[in-house]
Amino acid sequence: MSEAKIRNIAIIAHVDHGKTTLVDHMLRQSGTFEAHQKVSDRVMDSMDLERERGITILSKPTGVKWNDIKINIVDTPGHADFGAEVERVLRMVEGVLLLVDAAEGPLPQTRFVLGKALAAELKVMVCINKIDRPDARVEEVLDEVYGLFIDLDADDEQIEFPVFYACAKEGYAHLENKQESGDLSCLFDGIVEHIPAPQGDPDGVPQVLITQLGHDPYLGRLAIGRVMNGTICRNKEYGLAQDENIKKIKVVQLSTFEGLERVPTESASVGDIIAVAGIADLQIGDTITDLSSPAPLERPSIDEPTIGITFHANNGPFSALDGKKVTAREIRERLEHEALHNVAIRLEDGGAPDAVRVLGRGELQMAILIEQMRREGFEVCVSKPQVRVVEKDGKKTEPYELATLDFPEAAMGAVSEKMNQRKGRMLNMRPGGSGRTVVEFRIPTRGLIGFRGEYLNDTRGEGILNTIFDGFDEYAGHIEYRKRGSLVADRKGVSTAYALFTLQQRGAMFIGVAVDVYEGMIIGAASRENDMNINPCKPKQLNNIRSAGADEKLILAPPLQLTLEKALEYISDDELVEVTPKFIRLRKRTLASNMRSVLRGDRKKKDRQPRS
Repeated sequence: MSEAKIRNIAIIAHVDHGKTTLVDHMLRQSGTFEAHQKVSDRVMDSMDLERERGITILSKPTGVKWNDIKINIVDTPGHADFGAEVERVLRMVEGVLLLVDAAEGPLPQTRFVLGKALAAELKVMVCINKIDRPDARVEEVLDEVYGLFIDLDADDEQIEFPVFYACAKEGYAHLENKQESGDLSCLFDGIVEHIPAPQGDPDGVPQVLITQLGHDPYLGRLAIGRVMNGTICRNKEYGLAQDENIKKIKVVQLSTFEGLERVPTESASVGDIIAVAGIADLQIGDTITDLSSPAPLERPSIDEPTIGITFHANNGPFSALDGKKVTAREIRERLEHEALHNVAIRLEDGGAPDAVRVLGRGELQMAILIEQMRREGFEVCVSKPQVRVVEKDGKKTEPYELATLDFPEAAMGAVSEKMNQRKGRMLNMRPGGSGRTVVEFRIPTRGLIGFRGEYLNDTRGEGILNTIFDGFDEYAGHIEYRKRGSLVADRKGVSTAYALFTLQQRGAMFIGVAVDVYEGMIIGAASRENDMNINPCKPKQLNNIRSAGADEKLILAPPLQLTLEKALEYISDDELVEVTPKFIRLRKRTLASNMRSVLRGDRKKKDRQPRS
């Protein structure tokens, strides 16, 4: 296909601003699906975790036809933790469609993805989505978008962007702010008119930049990328440029994207987004080029990771009871495989033979990886997330984040106090409407670890928190996280109602009745500063004396249900989260009670100091 008949565009936005829903209607209205074909909502979110959580995790390309023009659309994640997916796919397109919620306006991830698009000199189209919301403030949001372009130093040409007003849920878009039923015709026409056609020479040296890796059950590993120059053909030999090496490869299978399917083709030219099979050993950023006169492309640059979690093999008493993959070798191989597919993840030595430190962008990205491994049958123990501290000019620096908090006005005092304790500095505050306040803070990434749960408690579940990486800055000093200790089981056994009824006065329980426990397992949060070793397995002593009404009805408070994210937020440096296919448990690093101290915080540090 001629490059003049192709348009490549990425849809970018903050999380939950309607990207995947809009792509659904674009696929339907372009005639990609048959009239009788049943298609689920958010069809581009193909992973189980994406559907369960309602977020996009992996970028996915698709293609539609509109008036003899093929439009390649890339759906991207909106959460900041998966920003590397956005950074990669921007090399595949000539323009972006920026979606902005008509009520929430530009948020931190909006600034991040727009900044990347402007830096890459891509053509930007703006779509104000969800104009049917009762609290929509379309004109104000458009002014905020113009302000964002100015803040990001957009030039005169970039700031003259076309604007569309849409309701992706109902499948219509207009050039004016009006809530009338219709279709997305004006949006398709706008893409054809405003997004430039790909530039390149179909007869030049072939150049295909690999930006994503996939897998096919029949073809094996797939290299997904875009033809930047030249023409690539099936069953022909090429060179694979990896750093400074050129390796001979053969393109066994070649396909393009149409709708949700990969369509086999004999050749692909400039602008086509393709999937190539038959390459055994490749990495993201490699270039498929001519073997005799190679012309490799510059590898895409990715922002540095900010936090790390150490993965350990499970050495607890219940090891290998649930999972099938429990050895340190299997865990390391799985993590190496993940690092190959996800360029935002890096691996380091964990300081022990059975440990691997994984560096990534945020807690959610780490939690998604752990959940994927859990569903694959792995058993792992993971540490508390820790930030990546970098030495620069002889000084310690750490990552900082821009945090936007939207919460009821009544919670202002509690939220401000918590942010000050965590070294946050207020940058801006504005009313959010309906009795809410929107506040922006600049805070060390360390200060946000474990903050989300406290924030939701302080705002009675009504608070919204959005963050974005804001570079490295001077180390902020000590930050106090958890003030309370843990309730730790002192023996192996099965929990009883009689024991838990007595112990629930000492704190909030994480377990119920008839739960298997072991020595060193954390079964609750203590009400005091220090840890407490307790016996949750104590049965009621029986005797042979008969008495009327001696038995009391035991009423237990319902245990706190710990999700993976909540567990990672709760634990301290001396604790681990034990993750198996069926259970999420908390435990001490050192299980034996006589080998660890129950003191915590400043008292523990003082106790370690030698006496004079």
